[in-house]
Amino acid sequence: MVQRQHMELASNQQHQNERDLNRQHSGSGKKQSREWFEALIIAAIFASLLRVFVVESYRIPTGSMEKTLMAGDFIFVNKYVYGAKVPFTEFRTPKVEPVERGDIFVFKYPHDRSLNYIKRCVAVSGDTLAIRQRQLFINGKQTLLPPKAQFLSREMAPGEQDSMIFPRFSGFNKDSYGPMRIPAKGDTIRLTRESFPMYAWLISDEGHRVALNGDTVFIDGAPAARYQVERDYYFAMGDNRDNSLDSRFWGFVPQSDILGRALLVYWSWNPNISLLTDPIDKIASIRWQRTGLLVH
Repeated sequence: MVQRQHMELASNQQHQNERDLNRQHSGSGKKQSREWFEALIIAAIFASLLRVFVVESYRIPTGSMEKTLMAGDFIFVNKYVYGAKVPFTEFRTPKVEPVERGDIFVFKYPHDRSLNYIKRCVAVSGDTLAIRQRQLFINGKQTLLPPKAQFLSREMAPGEQDSMIFPRFSGFNKDSYGPMRIPAKGDTIRLTRESFPMYAWLISDEGHRVALNGDTVFIDGAPAARYQVERDYYFAMGDNRDNSLDSRFWGFVPQSDILGRALLVYWSWNPNISLLTDPIDKIASIRWQRTGLLVH
């Protein structure tokens, strides 16, 4: 009888130990799953912060920057260098460097901010820009073409009309343009019937109602002969000068729309070949020689 009781006690103790061990394994598994989940959440937050404030990937959709950048290039863009914009606010982180002439930068297209453009900054706030026989002049000095810039169509003669040019009715064209001062914060601009096409959008985008009635410009319902510019602006052009929809056609780039400076090409292939319908040719179109190419 005593022996049987001892055996029952030993068996009960063994079952209890097994239950405790199972609970430990179960608890350990739940803890490990929770740790993995937390690690994934932290990694996702860190990746999002990097994308918003440090570096982001963009694809080149068109040939406007050829042959510096090719359609089908995938690039990294340095966002912190100019000061990254804090989402859902107008605040920006402190900039490391200012936008400089010659920088290749990404910005929101000012007339449709759902689109991102990439061009070369050719003039900064306060510069005076002119184009004479396709040659770019900044503050009266001729500037060299970017090393891989190109012209693909005939040169337009001075005075030749271009209905798409900015500003309208200016008599400018893509090869004969300006002179024009790039607006800077604090500039006071004269408002006339003639200057209205150049500055109307700028004033409206800075948050004012603007209209032309006869020869008089009205801002927020009151006649105005002058206006003080509230932001800095830039002038952007594509390196493929005859195949680029740039500032010559739609105007200035506001400082607030600038997203970052192009850094390097990390991938490139032919964008006109479908990976789904022609995977072999798509893979064969990879431009290995462009991988890791610094953008400048």
